[in-house]
Amino acid sequence: MATIHSLFLGFLSIALYISALTGNAVLEKTYSNAYRTAPNTDLLRQQIYEIAANEIGVRETGGDNKGPEISKYLAYVGLDEGYEWCAAFASWCYGQAGLSIPRSAWSPALFPKARRRPQSQIDKGYVKQADLFAIYSSQLKRIHHVGLVKVIQGHMLISVEGNSHDRVESRRRPLKTIYAIANWID
Repeated sequence: MATIHSLFLGFLSIALYISALTGNAVLEKTYSNAYRTAPNTDLLRQQIYEIAANEIGVRETGGDNKGPEISKYLAYVGLDEGYEWCAAFASWCYGQAGLSIPRSAWSPALFPKARRRPQSQIDKGYVKQADLFAIYSSQLKRIHHVGLVKVIQGHMLISVEGNSHDRVESRRRPLKTIYAIANWID
């Protein structure tokens, strides 16, 4: 056993020596393949936004929180019709882009501290497309609405959000009304 272990260490030493002599060419091939398969986050953000934007105009039909498209969003998070669906919509958009998280119908669950951008970044407008934004309800004492960021224009956030006036729509919201921003991509 000790001989096999010594042999392995010998081969490893030789490989590292050759790598150093060739300017790490042995290692570069491995890294370049890894970079080729890594997702481009800007393209991923654009894709998530486009998925959301393509849903603009979807409306509830047949009652509160009901309709074929609304059922699709809610089913993605394991719920039937009739539930509020803003977080389900945001989760569904991420899922359509191939991401397994976030995946929840509960708006507060989409804003864990580890995913939140600091308030100083929000105040400076450092928010990226496809980040999630939260609206806080002082009456409920919790986050009660979520949507996707399109862009920041001055002191306004342009969004795409589900369950806004019973439909998917784009809105303009003052940054000062945004409670939190979550980054699920970077």
